[in-house]
Amino acid sequence: MASTLPCLPIFEALKKHHAQSTAVIHSLSGRTFTYGELVNDVAAAKDKLQRNCGGKSAEGERIAFLVENGYDYVVTLLSILAAHAIAVPLSPTFPAQELRYILDQSESLMLLSSEKFQKQADDVLNEGMETSPINYKQEKIMLGKTDDYVTLEDPTSEKGGMMLYTSGTTNRPKGVLLPQEVLTAQSMSLLKAWDYSSKDVLLHVLPLHHIHGTVNALLTPLFVGSAIEFLFPFNATAVWERLGAPFLPNANAAKKPITFLTVVPTIYTRLLSSHSTLSPELQQATKTAIHPSNMRLNISGSAALPTPVKSAWTDLSSGNVLLERYGMTEVGMALSCGLTFSDRVDGSVGWPLPSVQARLVDTETHEIIQEGDEFDTATNRDRLGEIQLRGPTIFKEYWRNPEATAKEFVDDADGQGKWFKTGDVAIRRAVPNTGASKAESQTWASGPMYFIQGRLSADIIKTGGEKVSALEIEREMLSLPTVSEVAVVGLPSEAWGQTVAAVVVLSEVGRTAGRGGKQWSALDMRRALKEKLAVYKLPHEMRVVEGIPRNAMGKINKKALVKELWGEKLEGSDAGGKGMNGAVVVPNGSV
Repeated sequence: MASTLPCLPIFEALKKHHAQSTAVIHSLSGRTFTYGELVNDVAAAKDKLQRNCGGKSAEGERIAFLVENGYDYVVTLLSILAAHAIAVPLSPTFPAQELRYILDQSESLMLLSSEKFQKQADDVLNEGMETSPINYKQEKIMLGKTDDYVTLEDPTSEKGGMMLYTSGTTNRPKGVLLPQEVLTAQSMSLLKAWDYSSKDVLLHVLPLHHIHGTVNALLTPLFVGSAIEFLFPFNATAVWERLGAPFLPNANAAKKPITFLTVVPTIYTRLLSSHSTLSPELQQATKTAIHPSNMRLNISGSAALPTPVKSAWTDLSSGNVLLERYGMTEVGMALSCGLTFSDRVDGSVGWPLPSVQARLVDTETHEIIQEGDEFDTATNRDRLGEIQLRGPTIFKEYWRNPEATAKEFVDDADGQGKWFKTGDVAIRRAVPNTGASKAESQTWASGPMYFIQGRLSADIIKTGGEKVSALEIEREMLSLPTVSEVAVVGLPSEAWGQTVAAVVVLSEVGRTAGRGGKQWSALDMRRALKEKLAVYKLPHEMRVVEGIPRNAMGKINKKALVKELWGEKLEGSDAGGKGMNGAVVVPNGSV
């Protein structure tokens, strides 16, 4: 019996790819799945999903799922889209309480789980639920069916898509609804900007409940027929071994060179720190693997990229420069540096991507910062503006939260639609010798470039009438050999409004870099930074810790960090003398 898939752009694309070309590779086992197998397995999984919906149509229903990274995940996600349902990817690392919250808030019709996570699904659904999702235990999809001929039929609904949940750093996580047409627009924008091709082989080491892993590294390459090789969870040595495999003596011909790598800064940091532990033979092979002649594109995103990491990667790869970009759950990717190395400016996230409209709105005057008016001659400083975005790549709504949705959008008198207020602050600056590419796919990469200064709520510190970017200070501190990790935060101050503080993980050098061989101190920090930063930007207080907690995408919850280290710091507390829990505090102006 012939199977069908809806005639949506993603399935049209899958059908056009050569049936015998590789779609998915399981890196450790070496098992491969073709696009022909993928199309058939998705159609079969779609039909089976619908049969297990308790007699209801899956159209518009939320289907939450716990499935491991790999072919099963790809088939599951696409089968939900094919059923015109809303896919709700869950992280197996989330505690049961958080999974229950997402299931209840989304009012999911079903919790689908693979064999690996069926016990976890049982534990989640057995108690504490307000809703009653169907507990659908999916069999492992390892058949690679090719005997059925799949045809495309007219879509029967426009309700399908994906829903990802925000990290919930300030409030409970919100469901971000990304309809099918938004997912398509996001993928098409990236296809043009980053030149994905059917010749690309992507190494996928990212979680799949974030926009980075699902759209950038999964849906977009599937649209163009790339091969996606899964190696998850991330392990630095395993990644190096895979990257170097094609360039070792007597290499396995089945291991093709990885041409495309998109990960978070912490992964690049771990790769760099572990490279010296490899055998000399593997070190040489991996250097060849990441050379620009073999690795076409290496991208860093989801968190700020420290300059030393970017420089070290360029040195190790003999010239491959990391491309930085900016995005978020609600908008997919919005800004990006260009493909030419001269368009990858340190500290910049580049320009608005194809089909994305971006503007800056002054954080003080709330006026739109027009191109050419980015510099305030009265203060002799760049104007800080909130990034606002609109276009077909922007999400439609927070699930069943009209108040939050309305709050984050603002009207425009031009009648071309509302702007989404990202809450992220940037400056915009013309950079000489950029945006000169003549490639048709890169015409978007021109004009003044955007430089992210941080979250308005957590990274813009107001001290003594000045606005300070925590990210700028972090970038400078990470360039010091004494600092391994850092998070710069603002603490309440009656005298200054806020004071700048730094939470630091010292390097091995830093443990004995202070006077007399002592641990590097707050005074040492200020002395080291005084030639790099204005006095009002220098941290007053420094807390040394063994590690800074980060989420799966390398981001830090600064509000939680402040609460953990300083407690409920009262308004009116001030710098000077001893800080809470013994942290050293340096009065303003001291070096």
